[in-house]
Amino acid sequence: MISIDSFGWLERLLDGPRASRYNRVIDAVDPTEIVTSVVTVYEVYRKFKPIRGEAAALEAIAPLRATRLVAVDDQIALEAADYSLSLGLHFSDALIYATARRFGAVLHTSDPDLRNGPGVVFH
Repeated sequence: MISIDSFGWLERLLDGPRASRYNRVIDAVDPTEIVTSVVTVYEVYRKFKPIRGEAAALEAIAPLRATRLVAVDDQIALEAADYSLSLGLHFSDALIYATARRFGAVLHTSDPDLRNGPGVVFH
């Protein structure tokens, strides 16, 4: 199981400088083996829409919808709060990280705030 945060998805979708790294990771697994927090869907849509417009943003999140989408429940919220306290993570980073940890997924990211978390691969 893996998880890709919004940094990774945006690199892939916008053909950023790290896109090839994320393409290799994402293409190596079945989409059902990718755990995606709904927070990641929010962030990708929010960042993509001003750049390319609403229709393109909706198309951009289609691959995320093919993954194992995970809603934020009270348990993930509490775990995220604990990770926020112990690792100094901001709200959305903590929720994404807690979601990956809940499923034992390795989180792939380029977010420097998540760089040193256990179970994180930094690109």
